[in-house]
Amino acid sequence: MKVAALTLRFLCELVALGAFVWWGWPLLGILVAVAVAVFWGALVGPKSSRRLPDPWRLAAELAIFAGATAALVAVDQTVFALLFATAAVVTAGLVRRWPEA
Repeated sequence: MKVAALTLRFLCELVALGAFVWWGWPLLGILVAVAVAVFWGALVGPKSSRRLPDPWRLAAELAIFAGATAALVAVDQTVFALLFATAAVVTAGLVRRWPEA
């Protein structure tokens, strides 16, 4: 179950980056996605040396996922946005039940 949770988590991260790119294509979307990826890698990712402690990390994750959900709604993908938001919230809980190494 842990592997499935971490796989879902990684897919949510990729979808979030894709949503930002799609929303702001070309330049703004790429810049936002790169900024989010750098932030995630520096402060949220499991291998970060400066990883935020919970509840700050949870808040940062949910803010990024909420922004990606809004980006999907902005490009008229409401159903996909709802599915993504649900998966993102579920995975945020699951990775706390089975933390990364």
